[in-house]
Amino acid sequence: GKNGVPVAENFRLEQSTIADTVQAGQVRVKTLYLSVDPYMRCRMNEDTGSDYLQPWQLSEVADGGGIGVVEESKHNNLAKGDFVTSFTWPWQTVAILDGSSLQKLVPQLVNGRLSYFLGAAGITGLTALLGIREKGHVAAGANQTMVVSGAAGACGSLAGQIGRLEGCSRLVGIAGTDEKCSILVQEMGFDAAINYKKGDVAKQLRELCPGGVDVYFDNVGGDISDTVISQMNQNSHIILCGQISQYNKDVPYPPPLPPDIEKIQKERNITRERFLVLNYMDKQEASVLQLCQWIQEGKLKVRETVVEGLANIGAAFQSMMSGGNIGKQIVSVSK
Repeated sequence: GKNGVPVAENFRLEQSTIADTVQAGQVRVKTLYLSVDPYMRCRMNEDTGSDYLQPWQLSEVADGGGIGVVEESKHNNLAKGDFVTSFTWPWQTVAILDGSSLQKLVPQLVNGRLSYFLGAAGITGLTALLGIREKGHVAAGANQTMVVSGAAGACGSLAGQIGRLEGCSRLVGIAGTDEKCSILVQEMGFDAAINYKKGDVAKQLRELCPGGVDVYFDNVGGDISDTVISQMNQNSHIILCGQISQYNKDVPYPPPLPPDIEKIQKERNITRERFLVLNYMDKQEASVLQLCQWIQEGKLKVRETVVEGLANIGAAFQSMMSGGNIGKQIVSVSK
């Protein structure tokens, strides 16, 4: 339902068989890792609200970002033992896939941590990097303050660090527990972090951002975003990455702002344009290499929450949607 909160019981695991024969152009793969992401909630509606996203079908195999190893190949460019990835990987332990739909991976780029290609060196990292570069207008030496909501999540935890690497001088995160706030400051280089479940968020923002907010990386929408926008500077920029607080509600995307906040946005000439990373795939290769370089140099700290076993993917989805995890949510399917 459009207004429902997803739970583990929305998913079921079935035993099935696949074809014995791999056809020309196909490969048989063993699944290693699957990505569980907030945008998938939109795929549980008949209308996803996005042209590029197809809804999951009832009683059919779900799909999303995945990584596996080739076990048998009849595709010219893929061989047994190659590690491959796809944005439409089926949630199953073994699959026969069209080889042309797969991208070959180089494990050395991420120091052998293959799952990073679903997070920091994958679509999540690309979203953070290209969102900042295309919509954030960050300039080194400009003394800019960036605020990140959902800052301990997969995208937010990377976005803050990338904002710093791109030139922001002050970085403030908003998260939902003291543990998350502590990790942001002590491990990921944020100057400060606000637990939005404690105290007055607006008051804390004023204290932590005395010069106002220049760049806002918005992952959550709702009341938190309204509070941040009210403290943004003239000609500042919102990177509209996600609105996770609104995904369980029947509202358009991006959700309209309350009239008083919309007035502030217009009066201060704050940009708030929809950002879709798939529109910038011409910059994918160079951007992934940049992310991998930062990972290898230790400049980009990566957090993952890994759940073992395909049978637990429903529970992982529920936990991710409730904001219970830190960093990227990954399901490890087979060793």
